[in-house]
Amino acid sequence: MEAMEYVLNILYFYAAAYSVYFLVLAIRNLNDAKFRIEKRYAMHEDKDNFAVIIYAHNNKQTLEALVNELKMQDYPVDAFRTFAILDNCIDGSEEIFEQNSFVNVVNIKDGGTVGKDHAVSALLERLTRDQTIDSYVFIDADRSIPADFLSTANAALTQSSAVSGETLMITGNLGPIDQIKAAYQKYHMNFIRKARSLFGLAAQADSGVFIIKKDIVDKITTVDFKDINSELKYSLLLSKIGFPCTYNPNIKTFVDTANYEFKKPRLTARLNLFKNCFTKIWSKNFVFTEHTLSLLYPNIWLLAFIYILLMRHSYNYYFVVDFKVVVFTALILAVGFGLSLINSKLTFRETILLLLYPAYSLGHIIKNLPPVRFVKNKIKHREDLDTEKLAIDAIVMSAGKERPCRLEFISESGLAKVRFTYKDKKYITDKHIRMVDALDELKLKLQTYGFTLKICSSCAYFSSSHDGSTNMLKGTCSNDYPSQYMNKSKPTLIWNSCTKFEAGEIAKQEVVYGV
Repeated sequence: MEAMEYVLNILYFYAAAYSVYFLVLAIRNLNDAKFRIEKRYAMHEDKDNFAVIIYAHNNKQTLEALVNELKMQDYPVDAFRTFAILDNCIDGSEEIFEQNSFVNVVNIKDGGTVGKDHAVSALLERLTRDQTIDSYVFIDADRSIPADFLSTANAALTQSSAVSGETLMITGNLGPIDQIKAAYQKYHMNFIRKARSLFGLAAQADSGVFIIKKDIVDKITTVDFKDINSELKYSLLLSKIGFPCTYNPNIKTFVDTANYEFKKPRLTARLNLFKNCFTKIWSKNFVFTEHTLSLLYPNIWLLAFIYILLMRHSYNYYFVVDFKVVVFTALILAVGFGLSLINSKLTFRETILLLLYPAYSLGHIIKNLPPVRFVKNKIKHREDLDTEKLAIDAIVMSAGKERPCRLEFISESGLAKVRFTYKDKKYITDKHIRMVDALDELKLKLQTYGFTLKICSSCAYFSSSHDGSTNMLKGTCSNDYPSQYMNKSKPTLIWNSCTKFEAGEIAKQEVVYGV
């Protein structure tokens, strides 16, 4: 019984804290003069030199319109350059640029579609040496922008080093379910994201429209645009190193609903990130601490269940607070919701659709329950896509002797770890944002016992390639193996090895960017 009381106490303080937090956000959102003033004086800010990077995959019509809109910007034409990545486009997108010197084209073809993350990373690897660029502007080719897009982006960068913007959709062609999700997304942007930004709190990066200072990308050597979960992980990384992404509603893009996919980070991904970040929140970095705790935001049904349970218990039994206090806390949440609607810019119809969101949410929860998902995957013969493994036979050296071992590189819900097996001994690293950090942890651990992994990552001839990818698996080898006439650095991967291995110095400093 005492254990039950303890659990109920935790649930009450969790629900009460969220209710107060929700009310405070709702009150703060009533006054958004900060953004109005910023927009009014956007043209008077010092101008950054932008590299505008457009990612396109068979978006010929919208891509051409977007390029024309960039030409019509009220931003100095000599203060930005445009790069268009055509990722295996088979719709004739390259024809747009045959007589167009305004855009630098990166045409990826003959090798299949590589995806946004890899395509953007490859371009960033080239641009990292360009010292004339101050900031990057990432935008999808299916977007449309107003004439002041770059000006408002530039103004936003005076307050934050990384910014995401607002996505506006035309909902006329949507079905009932997507209309409900669109109403919720509009509410979430105009209330939660905007209110958090007014408080200076972190937001999730959106690769569809994202602006970031170049020196930040150079510092962490990466962007992470693989999917919505990796974007959340990347946002936490930015918060941890002191450059949190913020949301700015002045930066507007428009997208046709036929080209837009509604996405939310999975609950399992949020919980995994929280578990791995929790031990690092006890620091002076308040924004990172708050960002980590915000991963535990509850679903409306969870809140309703908690309050019903607490009211029933506190009415019939002794509780840490009186029944009236529990009811009052629930009313705080209700008042916060009412206030949140005032400045959320929803029409009456959209408000009705928003009120239907809990019903959609309940169906979504049932659909994604582990037993239901397990049965669905079995019926469709679908494997768990959240976990990826790569096993490598390797050599570990000690006292001049080579001993066979096994390395297993594991990615679970976007987080990386390495399992080391030698004879009957095993060691598994903590989870990290980057695979290279997990491997560094393993190498330092082995070094304390006098072992050295005979892989490229530990070799004196190896140089890591800052290719823009999160895991940093690539590098170059400067050894002349297999021929002295091969004097160029050769590409390799961190787990490769050869007979010319020479142990290099292992960095002993703390891993800075892992979570």
